[in-house]
Amino acid sequence: MTTIHFSNELSELLHGGNVLQDLPVSRLIEKSLQRNEGVLTSNGALSVETGKYTGRSPKDKYIVDESSVTNQIDWGPVNQPISKEVFSSLYKKVIEHLKEKEELFVTRGYAGADPAYRLPIQVINEYAWHNVFARQLFIRPEQEDLNKHNADFTIIAAPNFKADPEEDGTKSETFIIISFEERIVLIGGTEYAGEMKKSVFSVMNFLLPEQEVLPMHCSANVGTEGDTALFFGLSGTGKTTLSADPNRSLIGDDEHGWSHNGVFNIEGGCYAKCVNLSQKKEPQIWNAIRFGSVLENVYVNENTGDPDYDNTDLTENTRAAYPIENIPNTLQPSMAGHPSAIIFLTADAFGVLPPISKLTKEQAMYHFLSGYTSKLAGTERGITQPEATFSTCFGSPFLPLEASRYAEMLGEKILQHDVNVFLVNTGWSGGPYGIGKRMNLPYTRAMIQAALLGELDGVETTEDPIFGVHIPLHCPGVPDEVLQPQETWNDKEAYQQKAKELASKFQKNFQKFKDVPDHVKQAGPRVLTPETAE
Repeated sequence: MTTIHFSNELSELLHGGNVLQDLPVSRLIEKSLQRNEGVLTSNGALSVETGKYTGRSPKDKYIVDESSVTNQIDWGPVNQPISKEVFSSLYKKVIEHLKEKEELFVTRGYAGADPAYRLPIQVINEYAWHNVFARQLFIRPEQEDLNKHNADFTIIAAPNFKADPEEDGTKSETFIIISFEERIVLIGGTEYAGEMKKSVFSVMNFLLPEQEVLPMHCSANVGTEGDTALFFGLSGTGKTTLSADPNRSLIGDDEHGWSHNGVFNIEGGCYAKCVNLSQKKEPQIWNAIRFGSVLENVYVNENTGDPDYDNTDLTENTRAAYPIENIPNTLQPSMAGHPSAIIFLTADAFGVLPPISKLTKEQAMYHFLSGYTSKLAGTERGITQPEATFSTCFGSPFLPLEASRYAEMLGEKILQHDVNVFLVNTGWSGGPYGIGKRMNLPYTRAMIQAALLGELDGVETTEDPIFGVHIPLHCPGVPDEVLQPQETWNDKEAYQQKAKELASKFQKNFQKFKDVPDHVKQAGPRVLTPETAE
């Protein structure tokens, strides 16, 4: 746990005369405006800019190589080691930097809605708007909770402190460092608030498995009968759109834990992308952005104060942060029972994956480890080629442990609670991008509804000869021919070629998992190519 000098220095900082602790959001916004950190928009949100860092800096993220964790961390490009000496030196410099500030903002809260597994945290900021963000994104304690709140992890964000790589042992002026022994996240050199949110998620991805809780990068909702559903999917797959269901209550939109008690939200807010946001297409998010919300890097009209969500001059990664209560029909507290269904969403631009298919436990583990979707690589001579993207467990940047640990936990829980798992393709049908068409959204909604209501449980299926998944022959509200991807293609040979091409990419990606059991490896696509058979 925390050594004497670390706790003393932190205590001295927190008891300084410049510390403003647990200010209400309204006061923090007043402070932000007084300090010229941002402006109020016409909808009441606080609009800020984050300078040159408009997204996470994964190459500047480190974990301190400490004796108690060194054999547990999956060291590599995602989890880069940094020495205790380098961390200690930077920590002291940041503390001295913050002591000199006229004002420091501290908020206390929790990560984890279930009291049995929640992590008490405190966040120290030199920007008032960063403290608004932290207060809205993490779980806000009641006053009686604050009286007994004892932070088990401290997040320190000092964007105006720039590291000197030559002197400080970093790669750039920016650093995001997690020390599990000191229970500290140290952030410097970047104003992007998402580093705080995702650092805490990384911490939970390390701590929760020790308590037999599976941390998950997914959204979750629950039906009127108490039937919980999980939605996994990378950017562009429709995770936010499809998990927002007027007939179901939202548990959370991004980070969850699955314990012996059921599913709980890790956060107390939402951090939504708002590029091209429109009231018509996403009314829930549109209406959630009001006073108390933070807009990051959104262009604001100087005369009217109106946010322009279509303007990407600053970045395409424009964001809105707001408390989850701003979304109607949310579950409070954000906890529900064990899932009855899990949906893996993929936007397959190759156009070969079925629009919906049922997975065995082993196939679920395989596709969980794969975390597949596709992005569009751009146009060359009029032809746009899709690019396969794989993100382990649908959240590879935030996994401190071996990926197989999370997959094994998922498999055990699927078996224990008899969970139905479906792979849903929200991408292309009838051909790849540029030839086929994007999957009809009402059809996708109908398929997901049928999966959640158990209407596919007794339906006859056929096994896909290449991907091995089980495709239902019928689904309420969806034409039968839409369900079979090959039947939607005019050129059947072209379908076979594209399907084998994607299968090869799955196999090649999966070669990096050395410790996965054979029965999981064999649950993937079955077409061997010379490239993957070596």
